[in-house]
Amino acid sequence: MITDFNRTRIMVIDDEERNLRLIEAMLIPHGYEVFKANDGETGLKLVNKIAPDVILLDIMMPGLDGFEVTKRLKKSNETSRIPIIIVTALTEIEERVKALELGADDFLSKPVDKSELVARVKSLVKVKAYNDHILNYQRELEEEVAKRTGELQLALSRIKTMSLDTIFHLSRAAEYKDEDTGAHIKRMSNYAARIAKRMGLPDEDVESILYAAPMHDVGKIGIPDRILLKPGKLNSEEWIIMCTHTSIGEKILTGSDSEFIKLGAVIALNHHEKWDGSGYPRGLRGEEIPLPVRIITIADVFDALTSRRPYRLYEFSSDEAYKIIEKTNKIHFDPSVFDVFKNCWNEILKIKDEYSNESENHFYNIL
Repeated sequence: MITDFNRTRIMVIDDEERNLRLIEAMLIPHGYEVFKANDGETGLKLVNKIAPDVILLDIMMPGLDGFEVTKRLKKSNETSRIPIIIVTALTEIEERVKALELGADDFLSKPVDKSELVARVKSLVKVKAYNDHILNYQRELEEEVAKRTGELQLALSRIKTMSLDTIFHLSRAAEYKDEDTGAHIKRMSNYAARIAKRMGLPDEDVESILYAAPMHDVGKIGIPDRILLKPGKLNSEEWIIMCTHTSIGEKILTGSDSEFIKLGAVIALNHHEKWDGSGYPRGLRGEEIPLPVRIITIADVFDALTSRRPYRLYEFSSDEAYKIIEKTNKIHFDPSVFDVFKNCWNEILKIKDEYSNESENHFYNIL
């Protein structure tokens, strides 16, 4: 078998030959190299040989089903970082939750829509490239430190710059369908950092919040467009799926040695928790919610209220958004964080004005 390692490799595991040929036909025109297996055992052997960038996996197969294949892939150090898209006709929430718990990264429903397939694969290829970049750079760093201790600070600075740039672009990829995504990431990150600084947090904590905040919604990569972009209110089934973006985000970010990424995982999981315990996914209450999350939550809500969203036809003014947040203080928000938000209101408005356009200004501007 001749494999072109300069091309992106996609592995498809499905017991239906027709499905294998269909997905192959959809992906090849986009430059992907596609490998096929018609059962779980064959798929596992082939994965270890070709090291694909993304795996498309059927659940209902004879022998090893998709659940078992997912479990084995995610338990192995060699294959655990490969994103898995479950391609299935199953619609039960329990089945999807089980697949997520075993390590699946995304879902596609049969019959597969070509544009959705390409979009999902493209997004997870970016995630895989990001994870590989961090891992490879970590190895290079260890070798550099062993050889040239005197150049350690310079190497760390270079890695930090590249990693933060990658964080920003990964965050934009997660929310690329939003018209105002880039500016939103800049504004809410700077709001949160400003509040943290005014609360007296150490500069390194302020910096961590600034750089980790953009990753709060990275889990939206795993939410179907029909739900993510639906105009109007979600039904109960759609809402349950939407809520999984918190655990998906944590799963994507877990496992890095970077302190920014570690905090990003905490933020991604908990940024919809509420002060009174009515949030999700774990119903944390009060100071059970990590302080950086409590800070980022109020910054995110303020910017969401004052920005365009698919589910809302209009945006609130800054004063209207402030009144909404004030009204839900002690319910949604930490009162001590709200007090600081209130006291630095003029600075918040200045940041909002400064980052009103995505193309203007540098992302990191608070320290």
